[in-house]
Amino acid sequence: MEPIYIDRIAIGGGRPFVLVAGPCVIEDPDSVFDIARSIKAVTDKLDIPFVFKASYDKANRTSIRSFRGPGLEKGLEVLGRIKSKLGIPVISDIHLPSEVGAAAEVLDAIQIPAFLCRQTDLIVAAAGTQKPLNIKKGQFLAPWDMINVAEKARETGNNRIMLTERGVSFGYNNLVADMRSIPIMQDTGCPVIFDATHSVQLPGGAGGASAGQSKYAPVLARAALAAGADGIFMEIHPDPEHALSDGPNSVSLNAAENVLAGLKAIDKARTQVES
Repeated sequence: MEPIYIDRIAIGGGRPFVLVAGPCVIEDPDSVFDIARSIKAVTDKLDIPFVFKASYDKANRTSIRSFRGPGLEKGLEVLGRIKSKLGIPVISDIHLPSEVGAAAEVLDAIQIPAFLCRQTDLIVAAAGTQKPLNIKKGQFLAPWDMINVAEKARETGNNRIMLTERGVSFGYNNLVADMRSIPIMQDTGCPVIFDATHSVQLPGGAGGASAGQSKYAPVLARAALAAGADGIFMEIHPDPEHALSDGPNSVSLNAAENVLAGLKAIDKARTQVES
């Protein structure tokens, strides 16, 4: 597998794992900038390639009353500032083909949310920008089903496609992560990222919001790297208990350095074994 690049960062092809991380949603411009700067300080210290992710709009929240974010225009302004001031590549998710043009002007990579991974028009529009595209596997799909999703994107001539595993529905309000999905989806020729924090989410488990089991996110992240994942996706927040989205499954910013140091050690051991 050849690596693909988000800006200067190589993903796949036997390269060191890449961290895609940030708060679930942009809560306000100053706090999200501070979070990005703090994560960058940790990843610089540990020499971990880092792509910043935060959503400008969470269009698939559990409740109509849930916080969604600042929206397309204001959110892209915030992400553009992080990109230019901190020198970090940025990624965010889109929900409608009409968002693609504006998003592609700012983002270094575009993400398709799991619930929308079979929306052909959305995938084709995003892939047609020729930007790197990260498509999250739906909770309702088997890993081998993602070959059809990847082919939709590749029909545009874009071969810079990544796939993300984020668990599969297992009964009501529960997800299970199957580590077999990592090599299975890598057989598509796409680098595979493992979403550690959404994999411990309990969708709708709090009634009007999702619950989660954040303490298991580092466990699954370690397992995913041992299984060969090319990157780790992780939601990181300075105060998960008061986060406006996905707090119950987010990793605390204070714990991030220890968690990431452990992941780097496992990734290094894995690559030594494989070589």
